[in-house]
Amino acid sequence: MGQFIGSGLGSYRGQRIVFRGLDFAVDGGGLLHLVGPNGSGKSTLLRVMAGLLPVIEGQISWDGVALAQDRDGHRARLLYVGHADAIKGALSAAENLQFWCAMAGGGDAWLGLERFGLAKMADLPARFLSAGQRRRLNLARLAAIPAALWLLDEPAASLDKASEEILEAEIRRHRAGGGSVVMASHGRDPADGERLDMGAFVGAALDLGDAVL
Repeated sequence: MGQFIGSGLGSYRGQRIVFRGLDFAVDGGGLLHLVGPNGSGKSTLLRVMAGLLPVIEGQISWDGVALAQDRDGHRARLLYVGHADAIKGALSAAENLQFWCAMAGGGDAWLGLERFGLAKMADLPARFLSAGQRRRLNLARLAAIPAALWLLDEPAASLDKASEEILEAEIRRHRAGGGSVVMASHGRDPADGERLDMGAFVGAALDLGDAVL
């Protein structure tokens, strides 16, 4: 699949530099693991990569085409899983996943439920699911919806060891098919893949009114 590249990236929150001068590159089948302390910009970078926050400095591209020139194409190629579980409690587990498949323009909700061990709970309203089950339902989108690029923000939060192993198996499956993964977490590092230490790009507080950007 494609090559995902960022060069000279900078992001700001209020009067504070979150990161600056950041470069990354992820090839098809690659894994980029974002590491660093809380507040170092891992979640911010993932949102920038997803197009949810603007690129303030630098450029992000896919196969040499800047995201700014192909926003619709970029949205169509990625799946972003953030901190919050995007689940409607009144809908069943299956209905939640079917909704996300419809939003993505297609997918196999039943496959996602099966892969993440939720098939027996397909008709159960999501409000009755435990925190770990809700997290698995959120992650079931990865198996249900085809996408070239996965952007995962602490995906193993609330998962037990068995569920972590399911997630790791899905990541391996995705990469084996040429898919790319960018992942931030406080858990154990993956056995392979590249590491990007966000702490190296954290900026000190700065009055942007005096900054030369």
